[in-house]
Amino acid sequence: MKALILTENEAEDIEVLYPYYRLQEEGIEVHVASTKKGQVTFKHGYWLNADLSFDEVNPDEYDILILPGGRGPERVRLSKSALNIVKRFSEKSKPIAAICHGPQILISANLVKGRKLTSWQGIKDDVIAAGGMYEDKPVVKDGNLVTSRQPSDLPYWMSELIKAIKG
Repeated sequence: MKALILTENEAEDIEVLYPYYRLQEEGIEVHVASTKKGQVTFKHGYWLNADLSFDEVNPDEYDILILPGGRGPERVRLSKSALNIVKRFSEKSKPIAAICHGPQILISANLVKGRKLTSWQGIKDDVIAAGGMYEDKPVVKDGNLVTSRQPSDLPYWMSELIKAIKG
């Protein structure tokens, strides 16, 4: 099983690193993709190397998609290639886990209309304006979509995602 994290500079460190290592603990191969290969530096100075650029990703090679929050989603959502990756996961009903500002990417990919989800409180109105049904809970699962609000929700988010992938 393989997971893909779409991220950019200034993402929330823990929202990238927690799923990165937690999924590896489950025996899942995890790759990071960004605008370009190489170092991606997060909000508080931690970093990872992006294995791939968005343009190099073949979404059909992955089983799980992770969309961390922070300021990274503002940049990820500007990439047509990144949005195409997210749309492909949705078309195939593969698990998509988004936290904090991560749902901004779902909004730009036109994937929230009629869906239940949560996010950082600051983008609640964006979720609603895009047709999403916002719920203020630590984790919301709607079909293949698993969303959470903030770093304190990480254990609930990953627990629900792991349940979803184990079937």
